[in-house]
Amino acid sequence: MGKTYSALTEQQIQFIAEQKLFFVATAADTGTVNVSPKGGDSLRVRNANEIVWLNLTGSGNESAAHVLKNPRMTIMFCAFSGAPLILRAYGQAAVLHRGDNGWGELIGLFPASVGARQLFVLSIEQVQSSCGTAVPFYDYVEDRTQLAQWTERQGSEGIQTYWQKKNQKSLDGFDTEIIERSLTD
Repeated sequence: MGKTYSALTEQQIQFIAEQKLFFVATAADTGTVNVSPKGGDSLRVRNANEIVWLNLTGSGNESAAHVLKNPRMTIMFCAFSGAPLILRAYGQAAVLHRGDNGWGELIGLFPASVGARQLFVLSIEQVQSSCGTAVPFYDYVEDRTQLAQWTERQGSEGIQTYWQKKNQKSLDGFDTEIIERSLTD
């Protein structure tokens, strides 16, 4: 039976710190619902009511476009080893680009990456835990390195060109504001 909380507990914060994979769900009022798997060293729990995650450059930019239209976001964690658990954090998110106030303070929470595209700050309104007994066991082997290698080869200029070509609009044509809020001279 699931339980709900108004904030993360210490035990839940510890569980999150141990996870190698999380899922982010966003949706505008209309159009496509997006669920994205995320990994690597890209998530921090700042306190019981706030999670920050680093969005690295990728082929789509749905989360940014959706949050600009409707700031609701869900982040889900699953136990793939140990005791079964599914943990969801629900709330309102803000997207920060390189040119935004707050970027400089928060980007330092994460390892440096040429591919750092946005930061998302989730203000938690509700947390839900559920049993997770149908989630299979999986063994973590290692993080993939292809994205980091690709972004390093691109360099800052190449990444900015990629954003211009591939990251300005969502699947539904919603603006991501990446150009006006991120590009540097």
